[in-house]
Amino acid sequence: QVQLVESGGGSVQAGGSLRLSCTYTYLTGCMGWFRQAPGKEREGVVIIGRSTRYADSVKGRFTISLENAKKILYLQMNSLKPEDTGIYYCAAGDWYGTCDFKHWGQGTQVTVSS
Repeated sequence: QVQLVESGGGSVQAGGSLRLSCTYTYLTGCMGWFRQAPGKEREGVVIIGRSTRYADSVKGRFTISLENAKKILYLQMNSLKPEDTGIYYCAAGDWYGTCDFKHWGQGTQVTVSS
């Protein structure tokens, strides 16, 4: 069972930056960040599987990186917008032709004010 713990969330004004961290117990075939805005379904922000895929809404603003020696997955978020507000989750899973995410962190809140 992969254990995932997120940190780094907070409140920031539009245009600001935050860096989220996710510590994990071991690396799996797929790692990623998801988010859930109030009243909306959870959506993928960026996924590392056979390739790295970003949601169109965050391309050019968010960057995922992995420091496997420390077992940390990062999400650098720049030029934040109010619509980026939500709970951000780290996820891990296996590759079966597509990513199957089965392990989730508890989430960290990101609030962007205008």
